[in-house]
Amino acid sequence: MLTGLNIGVFGGDKRYIHIMQKACDEHANITAVGYETANLQDDRIHSTTLDKVAFSTLDVILLPVAGTDSHGKIHSSYTDETMTLTSELLKSTPSHCSIYTGTANNTLRQIADAVNRNLVIFFDRDDIAIANSIPTAEATLQIAMEKTKQTIHGANVLLTGYGRVGKTIAHLFHQIGANITVAARKEADIATIRSLTYNAVFIHEMRQNLQQADIIINTVPTMLFGQQELMIIDPDTLIIDVASKPGGVDFTLANDLHIEAIHALGLPGKVAPITAGEILADVLISFWKKT
Repeated sequence: MLTGLNIGVFGGDKRYIHIMQKACDEHANITAVGYETANLQDDRIHSTTLDKVAFSTLDVILLPVAGTDSHGKIHSSYTDETMTLTSELLKSTPSHCSIYTGTANNTLRQIADAVNRNLVIFFDRDDIAIANSIPTAEATLQIAMEKTKQTIHGANVLLTGYGRVGKTIAHLFHQIGANITVAARKEADIATIRSLTYNAVFIHEMRQNLQQADIIINTVPTMLFGQQELMIIDPDTLIIDVASKPGGVDFTLANDLHIEAIHALGLPGKVAPITAGEILADVLISFWKKT
C-alpha cells in the first residue's frame, strides 16, 4: 500500500489518469496539476493549479513521459495553463522528494541537481521500454498503412536503429511481409539482424538503400536524415520518426522537398492509453512502495 504517500502529478496524458487511479487504489494522496479539462471521475484525486500546490508536502513528483522542454515547461493534454518547473519550486519540497520522468533533457537534470533532488528516469528500465515498444510498433504500422497507397506486405522498409523499439518494429513489419532492412551501428546487432533473415546495413553505409525505400522508420534521436540523405530519398517515400525529441530528421527540409515526414511522438499514450498506463502504473507503484 501507498498509504500516506503524497504524490504530485504534473501534466501528462490519458496514461496518467490511469496511473493516478491505481495509486489511489493503493491509498496514496494524489494532487493532479494541469488537469482542469480532464474528466477525473475519481474524487480521491485533488485537481489544482501550479500556483496552489503545497510543494512542502510532496514525497513524489511525477512528470510527463517527455519530462520538460528546454525551458522547463511541462506539457499537459488537459490545460491551457503554462506550467514551468524551476529549482525554486523544487527547493520547497522535502529533501527526500524524488522526481519521476520518462526521459530527461539537460534542463531538467540541471533543475533537479540544483536542489539535490533524486531524478528517476523510468524509460531507462528495460521492463518499461520493452513493454512500451509493443504499442509503439503497432501504432507505427497503423501510420504506415494509413499514409501509403500500397500494402505493407512487399514494401521496402528501412529501419534505422536496433534498440528495444527497433527490435519490436522490425519483427512486426517482417511478420506482415515487408522487405525489412535494418541499419545499425554495432557489429553484433548486424549479425543478429542477419540471423533473423532481415537485411542489414551499417548506418554509415545506409545511403545506398535510401532510393529503394518505400517507408523509412527512424528510432534514433540523432540527426540521421539531413540534406545529403533527404536529397536522395524519393518524394513518395514516407518517413516515420518515432525517436524522442528532436528526432533524427530535418523536418523543415523534408517538407520543402515534398517528402512526408511524421514525427510520431508519444504513440503508446495516443493509441493504447489503458495498456500503456497499466505498464507505467505497475512499475511506478512498485517503485513508490519502496519509498
